[in-house]
Amino acid sequence: MVECGDEDFVSPLLSIRDLRVAFRTEAGPFEALHGLSLDVARGRTLALVGESGSGKSVTAQAILRILPRAAAITGGQILFEGQDIARLPADGPAMRDLRGQRVAMIFQEPMTCLSPLHTVGDQIGEALRVHTEASRKEARARTREALAHVGFPDPERALDTYPFELSGGLRQRAMIAMAIILRPALLVADEPTTALDVTTQAQILALLARLQEETGMGILLITHDLGVVANMAHDVAVLYRGRLVEAGPRDVVMRAPGHAYLRALLHAVPRFDMAEGERLTPIRAARAAIPPARSGAPDAGPILRVEGVSKTFTLRAGRAWDPPRLVRAVADVSLTLPAGKTLGLVGESGSGKTTVSKMVMRALAPDSGRVRFDAGAGPRDVHRLGPAELFAYRGQAQFVFQDPYASLDPRMSVRQILCEPMEIHGLPRAQARARARELLAMVGLEAEALSRFPHAFSGGQRQRIGIARALALEPRLLVLDEPVSALDVSVQAQILNLLKDLQAALGLSYLIVSHNLAVIDYMADTISVMARGRIVEEAPRAALFRGPAHPYTRALLAAVPDPSLDHPLDFAAVTGDQSDPARWPSPFRLAPDEAGAMVEIAPGHRVRHGAALDRRVA
Repeated sequence: MVECGDEDFVSPLLSIRDLRVAFRTEAGPFEALHGLSLDVARGRTLALVGESGSGKSVTAQAILRILPRAAAITGGQILFEGQDIARLPADGPAMRDLRGQRVAMIFQEPMTCLSPLHTVGDQIGEALRVHTEASRKEARARTREALAHVGFPDPERALDTYPFELSGGLRQRAMIAMAIILRPALLVADEPTTALDVTTQAQILALLARLQEETGMGILLITHDLGVVANMAHDVAVLYRGRLVEAGPRDVVMRAPGHAYLRALLHAVPRFDMAEGERLTPIRAARAAIPPARSGAPDAGPILRVEGVSKTFTLRAGRAWDPPRLVRAVADVSLTLPAGKTLGLVGESGSGKTTVSKMVMRALAPDSGRVRFDAGAGPRDVHRLGPAELFAYRGQAQFVFQDPYASLDPRMSVRQILCEPMEIHGLPRAQARARARELLAMVGLEAEALSRFPHAFSGGQRQRIGIARALALEPRLLVLDEPVSALDVSVQAQILNLLKDLQAALGLSYLIVSHNLAVIDYMADTISVMARGRIVEEAPRAALFRGPAHPYTRALLAAVPDPSLDHPLDFAAVTGDQSDPARWPSPFRLAPDEAGAMVEIAPGHRVRHGAALDRRVA
């Protein structure tokens, strides 16, 4: 049981006692929660920490009484304001009155929780109309106020936009507006910032802290990010396989973790102060059969050059009578990736990172500029390749997707997933099947997994299958788009170590797109920072993190939540203005449509400056 301290402990807002939840399976009942007890006090935040599968989300679903049909509360109490809601019918009027009005929830992935068929304004206003007698006009006005309250730049326009037209950060703000429009007493936030970049994450965390201060609501914060815990929680509860293994005030738990599991979680997190060559320590080591390193001299020169590429998209304006908008996603971007090395591409959501990666893979064509790939026979323009050359390029450059759940066909077995690209490229079926077994061993999975389907694997195992598929054709280049953002910290450590080992053994070159700066620090040799479609700073990894020069880079680093309590986030400094070129100080400030120029301030360290008069180094 969490001891929250002070008078808040006398009358907790939420008190869970000996809660047990079981799932019906073909093999019999599976108990997901084993006698869980914890308290959430008014005006305080309890962080519920643990890996995927530890029971965090099941706890949230039990509180809201939205468990899957195969699950049931088999024992214990859930006391909310003194009432045992575990005994209420899940679909009865009493629970419907509680949901949204007194207890609200922010879900992990706003894109799948918001209806794509209804505007943001209608969805937020619906919560108000369901629980009150507000008219449509009143609901629209209250919704506009809620959107302004959570920091929407244009609340009036947002009322008539659809979720797919918003960035991840704005979608999450819309979910928060929906959750707080009725001023609930308890907010359950299930991984509310997992898919967000660091600056947007910091803004969302600051928003939650401000709303808590204004309303006095209690927050149950479910997360695997220990940096978020260190900066948001008053109290911490650690779950391991459905059991509470450690609990107490944040300062006590984080400074002197008593349980080995929490200590292992802390060691699995990438840190900026890691020594050269130091490896992450996963909680459970994965035994991967890494092949022996390839012999021979490394390739000379870059394997990939992106030369001045630009890309513009046309977007719907919002209302039918408004003209369409042109959005410049990428503007004159140039990158160089030496063979056998790792280039990290970082920036906020919407900065253009993924658009660049798609142009490298020839999934998008640039409006101008070119992408040149050199597999050893000389550089070739990727977007001018003929059919036969393009077919060969598809085997030499492979993509590892962000979401291991959506990137694997649920109707195909692992054997089919791995063999398909090899058979398309002409490998006989028997050889493809033998190669599939080798690939699974290479990423630390047993051969018996070949006959199973994606739904039977955890997120980390699915990402290993995705990596195995990318390696099937023995590529030279891997483009990795947020390869670990959907995974908890312990699985992240396994995947990152695996990628390092495979690169050393196979001589692979990596282009890693990520908003997680700690991951980039651990993996990359050189780093390019993107803002508003432009590269604003590029440098060797050590130089960039030791002495960031551009104000946008410094803002990104300042927004990273550190698990150490000695380095708290300065929420007041994270305003959202750091990505606006017009607000950057001289000599970095850029006028609208101004390209600026990259200026070398140290060997290999270049920064984008504004007008010609400012292109000087102090």
